Amino acid sequence: MTGFNWPVLMRAGIAGLRLRPDQFWALTPHELRLMLGLTETAQQAMDRSRLTQLMRDFPDVSDLKEGS
Repeated sequence: MTGFNWPVLMRAGIAGLRLRPDQFWALTPHELRLMLGLTETAQQAMDRSRLTQLMRDFPDVSDLKEGS
């Protein structure tokens, strides 16, 4: 496993992406790579059919009764 080149990553995140230091350090390495366009895992936006499928598979229900 290779180490991170922190000076380069910090320059890219803070100077390039104009992140504040707290924002930079809150990112995971994967999030930083995604923001820099270095990863192929970015997905297209969800379409209506996928949203409908998710709503059907995971309906918003509650087991709590009012007043209890």
